[in-house]
Amino acid sequence: MKFGVNYTPRGNWFHSWLDFDPAKVAEDMQTIASIGADHVRIFPLWPILQPNRTLIRTKAIDDVVKVAELAHQAGLNTSIDVLQGHLSSFDFLPSWVSTWHRRNLFTDPQVVDGQLQLLTALGKALKDVPGTTGLTVGNEFIQFAALRHPDADLISKTEANQWLATLLGKAKEIWPAGTHVHCHDDDLWFDDTHPFTPAAAVEYGDLTTVHSWVFGRIGPRFGKGAPELTHFARYLCELAAAWSPTPGRGVWLQEIGSPINYVETSDAPQFLLETVGNLLGAGGGGVSPHLEAITWWCSHDVSQDLADFPVLEYSLGLISEDGKVKPIGEAFKEATQLYSATEYEPVEREKLVFNAPQWQRSQTDATHAFFDQWVAHALQGDVKAIELNLSGYEEKIGKQAPTQTFLSTWE
Repeated sequence: MKFGVNYTPRGNWFHSWLDFDPAKVAEDMQTIASIGADHVRIFPLWPILQPNRTLIRTKAIDDVVKVAELAHQAGLNTSIDVLQGHLSSFDFLPSWVSTWHRRNLFTDPQVVDGQLQLLTALGKALKDVPGTTGLTVGNEFIQFAALRHPDADLISKTEANQWLATLLGKAKEIWPAGTHVHCHDDDLWFDDTHPFTPAAAVEYGDLTTVHSWVFGRIGPRFGKGAPELTHFARYLCELAAAWSPTPGRGVWLQEIGSPINYVETSDAPQFLLETVGNLLGAGGGGVSPHLEAITWWCSHDVSQDLADFPVLEYSLGLISEDGKVKPIGEAFKEATQLYSATEYEPVEREKLVFNAPQWQRSQTDATHAFFDQWVAHALQGDVKAIELNLSGYEEKIGKQAPTQTFLSTWE
């Protein structure tokens, strides 16, 4: 089992790309390695990399490469997100897709061509750097297509799939040996109106990614500190496996954190240990199916000197803003010591079948009866595998088949 962190630079957060300091990055990577992580996921900002559609800054690309090199020197592998995109409630879009130059991020030919140029530049620069593993299209970039976004880029499901096939196809062309994925919040699994569907999650890219946040549906329903919260990540991974038409397709829990609105700071270490334990079979049910990596959000706290973040964002780190390992960071280290040797081995488990004459993906979220049935078993140590009877689903999986096939190459 691989354990890593989403790297949030201490001090100036992701704004530190503006005044890149390799010495600070090196210190951060050493601290991250000291708590048992074996990989980081990094987030260069799109407007800094590509301030004009036809201008990709060489210096900015070099800085990304340097971060990967410093991570490798600390003993860490690196995965790189391409389009930032969206981070911690802030959108980072270059001026050439905004206001007077407003164009659809997913369908405008010139915008997509610009994205491909950036992906190509990053892929070529990084593919031979020791320790780099691959690209993620962007951090929850699909939120720009959600109806709840204040300035949504409206697209169809067909257009969503084509965008994924185009960018991930280019990534594989440029970097054949890399593990290239796309990521999403849980709207993809649960929002009936979202153009990015569960089929898109499990049919595109080399792995299925999962982002597990308890502040979405489960926290508001069950409340702070509820035992159901530490099972939510396992539920999402089980659901991801159930949607996949490819037996054995790998799952990457790419984001998970302990937000203070539903996890008290004093309870955060135990929340981490119980969540990881539930994922890896400590409470029964064996290892979550085909889970290859757990990547915690995030490495360092956001500095209190920075304004306008949601309150919970300031305390999500395993490490404080001044570089000291927090109690939850010590719990992360304990988890890596307990479970880093864990490998996925299939075990026969009873299945909980979702079966209805007609159903939508929202009926599998944490506010509906199916989740209640699953978590009731899980709380008793009986983690059921999930089976979805897709004959009753509003939109059959595989209806819009991917134009390319990808194989897992995480190593």
